[in-house]
Amino acid sequence: MVQGFMFATAEPFSLTSPDRERLEQLARSTRGSAGLARRARVLLQLAEGLSLRRIREHTGMSPRRIRAWKRNWQQRGFDGLLDAPRPGRRKKLTAAREARVLAATKESSSEAVTHWSTRRLAKRMGVSHMTVMRLWHKAGLQPHRLRGYMASPDPAFKAKAKDILGLYLDPPKNTAVFCIDEKTAIQALDRSQPALPMRAGEVERRAVEYVRHGTVALFAALEVHKGKVLGRCVPHHTSEEFEEFLNQAVSGEHRKTIHVILDNLTVHKTPLVRAWQKQHPNVQFHFTPTYASWLNQVEIWFGMISRDCIRCGVFHSVPDLVHKIMTYIRQYNRNAPPFRWTYTNPRKRTRESLSSVTRHE
Repeated sequence: MVQGFMFATAEPFSLTSPDRERLEQLARSTRGSAGLARRARVLLQLAEGLSLRRIREHTGMSPRRIRAWKRNWQQRGFDGLLDAPRPGRRKKLTAAREARVLAATKESSSEAVTHWSTRRLAKRMGVSHMTVMRLWHKAGLQPHRLRGYMASPDPAFKAKAKDILGLYLDPPKNTAVFCIDEKTAIQALDRSQPALPMRAGEVERRAVEYVRHGTVALFAALEVHKGKVLGRCVPHHTSEEFEEFLNQAVSGEHRKTIHVILDNLTVHKTPLVRAWQKQHPNVQFHFTPTYASWLNQVEIWFGMISRDCIRCGVFHSVPDLVHKIMTYIRQYNRNAPPFRWTYTNPRKRTRESLSSVTRHE
């Protein structure tokens, strides 16, 4: 009789639909705490009306613990399923001292040293270097890293950015939008000795001495809303070569208007190019603001081909370099998705540009 009483359920237990759904998610979770998932399964089985004996057989939890977690749930809900704070060594670093360490991190270490290291700052502040490392990680500080930027001094920045973003986000009908630019002085670099292949535990090794066979310039036109790229390699990026590439880029387009986004390179504004534009009234040029070529989406693609094809490539001649570049373009165009243009912080530069994009007619 006593044993039967121990395994009997004292009172009915029920769950609301939202609570049941959340407990089922916790029970199925493979990323959360295993103990939390186990407690969720216990409560779900209690709601199904299983006895304490059956629940212990399924989960391995003793009846005393089952009753305890049931009581915690009834008193505090989901918070009652969490582990209680564990005892341990008291925190030595106070909030004020943490603030002093973080404030010192942002200050100059000395006239000769440009930034703090964890050990140098730890010695200065009288803490361990692991404490400094944890504080830096928590605050997202990385004194050893540096990133450059260039603020555009263009007084018409907002108007030009608004114009280009309008073409990306809300283009007019029956038009094509191209981002065109050139990647100049791509070197056909070869190595003086054969490379040693990558093996388990060892990276690929190359000779530090290289052989320069020459350079090429790559003209590229990205069709914004299709993602396809048209490329052409030339010995030099002259206005004559640029004019020929423009003819190649717009030759297959029979739409009413073609919008071309360019940066402010001198080659894009020569008398020859202006004369070409007059001969093609359906082509409209849109120039990015000064020092803001990042608004040109083809720069994203240039970063991709540099990373995938050029930066780590070994080229035995200029024709070999051209062949590999054009092969990369053909392979890229097989499954070329359009870039999804986003702007994570509109407060920084073009707050008004995103609120009302320009519609080109």
